[in-house]
Amino acid sequence: MTTRFKTPAPILRVANVRESLAYYVDKLGFTMDWDSGGLVSVTRDGCTIFLCEWDQGQRGTWVWAGVTDAGALHAELVTRGARVRFPPTNYEWAYEMQVEDLDGNVLRLGSSPRPDEPYGAFLDGAGVLWSTVTNERIDRA
Repeated sequence: MTTRFKTPAPILRVANVRESLAYYVDKLGFTMDWDSGGLVSVTRDGCTIFLCEWDQGQRGTWVWAGVTDAGALHAELVTRGARVRFPPTNYEWAYEMQVEDLDGNVLRLGSSPRPDEPYGAFLDGAGVLWSTVTNERIDRA
């Protein structure tokens, strides 16, 4: 019998696990699975994320997760008051948005690309906008 991998659960480092837990539940719609003090597990529709106060990982980590409809999720998260870092944008790989948590960790949430929409720009970790067509930096006025 071959051992098989299961879906990974990223561990995101946070400054305050209580505040982060509240943000993930109230603003992002996750539910808490378990809580062991400085480490908690949250899940939404099978996507599990660990939030950890201990010295594991670095703040500002990026995680990509597939969703069924990034446009509808964007509308929901705006209503909930989530920190949308970059709105849904069409790319070759997905129709994707960036959502930031309290510690600067970024969730890239994407659904299938929209075949009739042009590809948009991408916002990197430093806040620089890039063309996904030419791979060149876009200067913002």
